[in-house]
Amino acid sequence: MAREAFEELAETFEFLDDWEDRYRTVIDLGKAMAPLEDALRVPATKVEGCASQVWLVPRIEGAGPGAVFHFRGDSDAMIVRGLIAVLGHLYDGLTVAEVAAVDAPAELGRLGLNDHLSAQRSNGLRAMVERIRLLARQAAA
Repeated sequence: MAREAFEELAETFEFLDDWEDRYRTVIDLGKAMAPLEDALRVPATKVEGCASQVWLVPRIEGAGPGAVFHFRGDSDAMIVRGLIAVLGHLYDGLTVAEVAAVDAPAELGRLGLNDHLSAQRSNGLRAMVERIRLLARQAAA
């Protein structure tokens, strides 16, 4: 289950033949994101388990399982900013109940990123996914 924005991103990645083109696309996605204000770069929004500095800030519309999940994020590393943008394509705009149903490893695997990210980046990506899932679970309660 993926949002239309992620489906479009997956289609784009299908046309990119080599990892360098995919890597540049991820970085470009990160560059296109608005930076997170310094006031939001606090320990409460920081994602632990990432080699880079990463912050994720949720914005929930509504209440309960039908609440709509939005988030903003930032990182001090360009590739990680891009991965945050990819996660935005995957999760932003889903209900908090739908967030739990997303098979992130399978969906992200469609982009072919898993084979080319370092172990640290892969661990950081998993940590970001877990934080998103936690934020959604908290909002659903």
